[in-house]
Amino acid sequence: MYKLSKERVLIILAICLVGIFFAVPNFLPQNIKLPSWWQPVSLGLDLQGGSNLLLQVDFDDVMKERMSTIEDSVRQTMREHRIRYQKLTAGADSVKVEIENAGSRNQAMGYFRKLDDGLTVTSDADGVVEIKYSDQAIAQLKAKVVEQSIEIVRRRIDELGTKEPVIQSQGSDRIVVQLPGIQNPEEVKQLLGKTAKMSFHLVDDRTNAADARRGKLSSSSRVVDGVDGGQYVINRKPVVGGENLTDASVSFQEGAPVVSFKFNTVGGRKFGEVTKENIGRQLAIVLDDEVISAPVIQSAILGGSGVITGNFTSEEANDLALLLRSGALPAPLEVLEERTVGAGLGADSIKAGIIASVIGLIMVVVFMVAAYGLFGIFTTVSVFTNLFLLLGAMSIIGTTLTLPGIAGIILTIGMAVDSNVLIFERMREEVKNGRSPKDAAEAGFTEAWATIVDSNLTTLVAALVLFWFGTGPVRGFAVTLAIGIATSMFTSVTVSRLIIAGWMKKTKPTKLPI
Repeated sequence: MYKLSKERVLIILAICLVGIFFAVPNFLPQNIKLPSWWQPVSLGLDLQGGSNLLLQVDFDDVMKERMSTIEDSVRQTMREHRIRYQKLTAGADSVKVEIENAGSRNQAMGYFRKLDDGLTVTSDADGVVEIKYSDQAIAQLKAKVVEQSIEIVRRRIDELGTKEPVIQSQGSDRIVVQLPGIQNPEEVKQLLGKTAKMSFHLVDDRTNAADARRGKLSSSSRVVDGVDGGQYVINRKPVVGGENLTDASVSFQEGAPVVSFKFNTVGGRKFGEVTKENIGRQLAIVLDDEVISAPVIQSAILGGSGVITGNFTSEEANDLALLLRSGALPAPLEVLEERTVGAGLGADSIKAGIIASVIGLIMVVVFMVAAYGLFGIFTTVSVFTNLFLLLGAMSIIGTTLTLPGIAGIILTIGMAVDSNVLIFERMREEVKNGRSPKDAAEAGFTEAWATIVDSNLTTLVAALVLFWFGTGPVRGFAVTLAIGIATSMFTSVTVSRLIIAGWMKKTKPTKLPI
């Protein structure tokens, strides 16, 4: 068993050194500035202190905007096809219109179904046509609204300079925001209280900002500040709303970064008509009453997709694409709950976790040395290596450590020696059966391997279930436990085997010290 190839030994040592290297920042003073790729494990809200907010997405407001858009499209469709109608109204979740002629009504219903994906169109005996989204379409829309609201929240939170905020959905229409290190949630609430309203407006090329400030401004235009520090005079009525935007990403044309975007059916049709009729004019992209970009329309953009060109750097193009995606389906956010966790409580939790970990480590070491002598000391080395690998892995993937995560570390310390116990007990049995130390050691590692895999695999499945169905701290515990299982299997089997193989090769013992 001790004839390990040099390549295998080097791989084992390299993994250990990499793990130790990335674990080192966790033991350095916090005031030392380290590169972004070499950082300690981030502390969660319960350890660092901070603010916890529970937000609710106002989906009703989104549906009202959607119905208003559908109403405009219905009116335009019937005018284009010269279909007589009356009593066109938009409600909270549907649009109704009365069409007396049965033939025209059937023709109009066919047009209405093509206005947007997921629409259901029905009529009653009185000739009233009702247009609404199906339950499946509403569920998909609600999920998309929450997802894009999370992007908006994340972008705004980043403006505060917080480190590793936790932002995730809860239920179908709620968002949990955890801000480690932020003790005053009021500024956060004010920041999140603004509705991320995205819209596209034509720039009024007949009036400049200077004339507008002197009062020479048409009633159909308004002045809006730009992110570049300038001011723009834009048409009050948007040509397309952000609710029609479905995607935006960075692509390249002739080596230069551009922003590709895509609208739904309604938005694509509107956008195509506007760009076809206004080539050479500027189109302002407005987010939260601020112009984030005002590119010139170079050609008609048909088919519901196109590109925004400009002197973008890759970073600027990425930022613009993110802004477009974030504002695709804006919705008001209401603060349902707020909690503040003091930094002192977090310090006490860390202290208690460290004490528990040290006590657990000492007890494990004492037991292993008492039960297995020299091999127990070898196991102690592998346990410490396991802790370094665990911290290193958590630092590499950017895991946020919470109080349940510390519990996972403590559990990992106890479980780290399980495999060694199985291996050493198997060695004892082989020695009793008369096998030589070398053969007994070899049998201990090879014969116990199947049992080690089975026992750790069941625990890993439990950790994956906790991660899949759990939220917040429960997921933190599951992540720590899963990483601990992987590192403990590596150290208990591979590192311990390397140490024992090296010892046996050097000493050539006639009796195993267990």
